[in-house]
Amino acid sequence: MGVAVRAKWLARASIGCGLAAVALLAAGAGLRGALVVAIGLVALALMAVGGWWALSRRGPLRWLGVLLAVAAPVAAVALYIGAGTWPWVLGAVALWAVGLALARTALRAAGPPRPMPEREVDPPRRPVLIMNPKSGGGKVEKFDLAAKARALGAEVLLLDPTTHQDVAALAERAVADGADLLGVAGGDGTQALVAQVAAKHGLPFLVVSAGTRNHFALDLGLDRADPSRCLDALTDGVELRVDLGEVDGRAFVNNVSFGTYAEVVQNPEYRDAKAATVLAMLPDLLVGYAGAKLAAEASGELLEQPQAVLVSNNPYDAGDLLDPGRRSRMDRGRLGVLGVRVDGAAQAADLALRGTNAEAVKILMGREVVVTADVPSIPVAVDGEALELDVPVRCVIRPGALRVRVPRDRPGTVQPAPPVKWSRLARLAANGGAQR
Repeated sequence: MGVAVRAKWLARASIGCGLAAVALLAAGAGLRGALVVAIGLVALALMAVGGWWALSRRGPLRWLGVLLAVAAPVAAVALYIGAGTWPWVLGAVALWAVGLALARTALRAAGPPRPMPEREVDPPRRPVLIMNPKSGGGKVEKFDLAAKARALGAEVLLLDPTTHQDVAALAERAVADGADLLGVAGGDGTQALVAQVAAKHGLPFLVVSAGTRNHFALDLGLDRADPSRCLDALTDGVELRVDLGEVDGRAFVNNVSFGTYAEVVQNPEYRDAKAATVLAMLPDLLVGYAGAKLAAEASGELLEQPQAVLVSNNPYDAGDLLDPGRRSRMDRGRLGVLGVRVDGAAQAADLALRGTNAEAVKILMGREVVVTADVPSIPVAVDGEALELDVPVRCVIRPGALRVRVPRDRPGTVQPAPPVKWSRLARLAANGGAQR
């Protein structure tokens, strides 16, 4: 069966499951089926309102929000059980879940994004790897990365966790001493500093997934469960040309945050008590927004007074607010922009129901993003690192600036499932063909 034909039938099966879910609910619950759906939507909206109060208020109203967020779904389930409709609801939910899984498979099969081109390269002669022993809870020691890298012919520079060290200066010194490859085993912020030096000198750059989240490693398809496999690039590697983002001359490999998140990261207590710091600061940042009044412009479009702006080195595929997911390509030469402004419980409910299609969210793309504010300087989180920058803050992208050396065999090269859009799925079911 051809790819297009397979995708078409998967799309049809997905739509069939969705229709079957509706039919099952209608047949089992009868006229109550519409009420069942309404109860579910109301419960979801109340959860969003409760979550908004929990984040944006203090004292009794915060606890009321927590109670509402928990009680709403519990009450919905109780109503389903009391009315005797729970078997039909459970069956409809199961069919809907199967339909979503088939939809993602169909869209992936229909038009998977072309992988970034790989270039054959010779192994480096004098690779230098900078390793942070504290990153990822001590992954450098846990996976014996320093010894394994040295066994493969690399020079290893171990950072001293007890003192501040200028990582960019270490990388520059390594280049001056003859390094023909720079690598990092550490967090995304450290990676960005060394990546900027590698790009400046036209040297290949190697990423070892020894950080906590390893977002850049994820998008490169690297093994995040076993960072030692990244070292295979020293002996059997290929090269990718990857874009590099810059904010006021400083490189970023993932993203730059403005507004709410950047304000939180700026707090010195954030590193040691993330949850407590977020809960303490969010009410002031969300209700009336005590931070700087921002504006962001990209490709001639303007975001006015967003509470949060995320500028990414190439757009994320899914654009999820809680987890942006991953970037299937990092060589498109475009910055992704995600702006959010929630003014109250009603918009929070709309956000929960419609996701990135909600009125509170705006998504842009462009080669340059300029962020301005009503104050001389603003907090900025660059790949998770807290900075204070003068306004206007200018983000640009440097297409193909970074030569990234990766192992030939990478477990994460399987592309993620795309976000489901039913209009696209319907077109695919009708006539097949690539839809992405």
